[in-house]
Amino acid sequence: MKTSGIKIIAQNKKASFNYFLSEFTECGIELKGTEIKSLRVNGATIGDSYIVIRSGNAEIINMYIKPYDHGNLFNHDPLRSRRLLLHKKETKWFEMKMKQGGFTVVPTKIYLSKGKAKVEIALAKGKKLYDKRETIKQRDISRDIRRGEE
Repeated sequence: MKTSGIKIIAQNKKASFNYFLSEFTECGIELKGTEIKSLRVNGATIGDSYIVIRSGNAEIINMYIKPYDHGNLFNHDPLRSRRLLLHKKETKWFEMKMKQGGFTVVPTKIYLSKGKAKVEIALAKGKKLYDKRETIKQRDISRDIRRGEE
């Protein structure tokens, strides 16, 4: 899917179901040589990914990038933690929100913008079971309405 120079590589649909998302932020990601090639060709998976802040740096954990087919000995570990490129002020803000209470930071999508890999991250607060049921109910209602229009 291409829109205005942006190619979406992966989306985290589980995040919007399991969390209330707010404060979306775009950031870069530090990748090795074969990782960016593999990202362009094979894509990535961020379903179980989350963000941690260690020693002032934000890192994405559990993001899977398939090893590059032609990378042989230069290939990378598919599940290694990767540093996110955020300003210190943004990192401290996310860290403060995480420590304050009940928030976590999750990646919502990975995309290529002007040839550079970007990650959209969001501040997330966990949903209760009844909130998830409400989400399912709203989704079913909108699906029934769409079927009625067709």
